[in-house]
Amino acid sequence: MSDSSESLKLAEGVASRLRNVAHTAYLVGGCVRDRLLGIEPKDFDIATSATPAEVASYFPNSRLVGAHFGVVLVQEGPAQVEVATFRSEGAYSDARRPDDVHFEQNPALDAQRRDFTINGLMEDPLSGEILDFVGGRADLATHTIRSIGDPGKRFREDHLRMLRAVRFAARLNFQIEIHTKQAICQQAGFVRTVSAERVRDELVRIFTEGGARYGLQLLDELELLASLLPEVKAFQGVEQPPEFHPEGDVWMHVLLMLEEMGASTPSLAFGVLLHDIGKPPTFRRADRIRFDGHAEVGAAMAREMLERLRFSNDDVERVTALVANHMKFKNLLQMRTSTLKRFLRMEHFEEHLALHRLDCLASNGRTDSFDFARTKLAELSVQALHPERLISGRDLIAAGYSPGPAFSKALDAVETAQLEGEIRTRAEAMELAKGVIAQGVIA
Repeated sequence: MSDSSESLKLAEGVASRLRNVAHTAYLVGGCVRDRLLGIEPKDFDIATSATPAEVASYFPNSRLVGAHFGVVLVQEGPAQVEVATFRSEGAYSDARRPDDVHFEQNPALDAQRRDFTINGLMEDPLSGEILDFVGGRADLATHTIRSIGDPGKRFREDHLRMLRAVRFAARLNFQIEIHTKQAICQQAGFVRTVSAERVRDELVRIFTEGGARYGLQLLDELELLASLLPEVKAFQGVEQPPEFHPEGDVWMHVLLMLEEMGASTPSLAFGVLLHDIGKPPTFRRADRIRFDGHAEVGAAMAREMLERLRFSNDDVERVTALVANHMKFKNLLQMRTSTLKRFLRMEHFEEHLALHRLDCLASNGRTDSFDFARTKLAELSVQALHPERLISGRDLIAAGYSPGPAFSKALDAVETAQLEGEIRTRAEAMELAKGVIAQGVIA
């Protein structure tokens, strides 16, 4: 049984138990939306007339995760369901959380305080009846993202909702209703007040769930992009040499890559988004349009942007490596064997290869280097790419040499010769290392 089906079974059991003790209980929000769209929900939430204390008393394996908001987490094995008491809300002084909440018995009041109509639907998990107090079913049918009530008020309550509108539109390929759009444009600058962590999480969803091109276009259209990712906004109008990029400017190139990418990991998605981030500041016209050193400049810019958005250290390193190395593929067919092997064994090389493929498909369409890399990866064994070292620094110390700069040169020369197939034994490695160290001493 999948995690989703276990969660649904638990949700049905929770609703049944609450009904048996004279409370109302419905599936609510994203799980209802997704089920109506034929999408398997990742998790299930329940809204109920029971108070948090009552819910906790009915389910011993539960804990309060949002006492102020009336949210209880019920767990059973690997499955879990969030159970929230029907509520209405007061003002949002901090543009994130309501100052006060009022527990309610009426599900219609609970629906009215939610963000978008498609997220305000409720479902009786036992009968399948849909409760729609906000017009969500009609908006699902017309593929529309619409704020519940006054959109300006909804976005003033929580500025992050502007990014959530983009996320749902991109994920579901829906249109954002005109008044909802206008409210976002009017308040777009306030997105800068949202914490970096919350912005990061929404951006990751926008760019990894399969609608990345549409998501980027919406961010721009709704005037959010310039506030959040000015380095990406700068792609617009930056010309590229037509002999290599017949598709147009850097902006169009990235849009085409995101469209081809589909659903993705965060590191690949942001590698695609940022691989040419260094082009605007390095643009110059010479014999042709050139972007000297844009990979190196771009890696530094990408690192600064990712750290600003509080990405994990691992994601920062993976994305900056993608940006820094993406131009090396153009020299792949001319690389000497040792250089090629070192390149192919880079950590997360499958992401580098995927980025290069997208780069080719969104420009001149030539995939020679991609095909060559795939062929070589199939030909070369793990042992060929990562041969066991013939000697180490300890061996050189044992031979009477003192540690110093020549050590690394000697060991690097040994590894290069080994990867080239020029040496195969420990004795050959020691002879080569001694020669390199001797040259350093003489120099």
